[in-house]
Amino acid sequence: MTYDTVVFDNDGVLVGRTSFDVLREATRETFVELGVSDPDPDHVEDMTIGACPGSVGTVCQAYGLEASEFWHTRDTMLTRAQQVEARAGRKTPYDDIHELADLDVAKGIVSSNQQETVDFLIEHFEVDHLFETAYGREKTIESLTLRKPNPHYLERALEDLDAGSALFVGDNESDIKAAENAGIDSAFIRRPHRTDWELNVWPTWEIEALEDLHEISV
Repeated sequence: MTYDTVVFDNDGVLVGRTSFDVLREATRETFVELGVSDPDPDHVEDMTIGACPGSVGTVCQAYGLEASEFWHTRDTMLTRAQQVEARAGRKTPYDDIHELADLDVAKGIVSSNQQETVDFLIEHFEVDHLFETAYGREKTIESLTLRKPNPHYLERALEDLDAGSALFVGDNESDIKAAENAGIDSAFIRRPHRTDWELNVWPTWEIEALEDLHEISV
């Protein structure tokens, strides 16, 4: 198969994932910032990963917080925490990201992370020249419904890139499903944190590293 466009998930594909402990602490600090000094640990956990509009509303109601303000603050706190991790060298690009410089296709990024986080990381690591477009989430509760496997941001990227035949590279099942929902091919990359991961979806390709894209995209 020949592709003229390749779009990448960011965390776990181009850059390392952020420690869950870091994200959880940033979420806890969100509650403190809004006047809740001792939030229920289960609520902190729920708001760190996998939150949906309904769960945000339920948790905020328990503390008398305004949901949209809470979520905007939460996303801001997590962005700041990830910036700290990147500046400290604890969140870094994968060594093979340089392989993309020689990949002669239109390239973009689609992440479920915050747009501000995505923009910071690609600029901080000086890889912005590799990508023609990059999408993350807005700091709104509504954006939670647009995360992968919803193809919303992926379709926006494909439109920006004027894609004909496209491939989406990810490390999560939601990435593979988003590609399917957008009607394009997918590649599951087995980074170290996915070495023994048993897939319940069927990507078009499985790859071990970004250099493998040279074999399947040209």
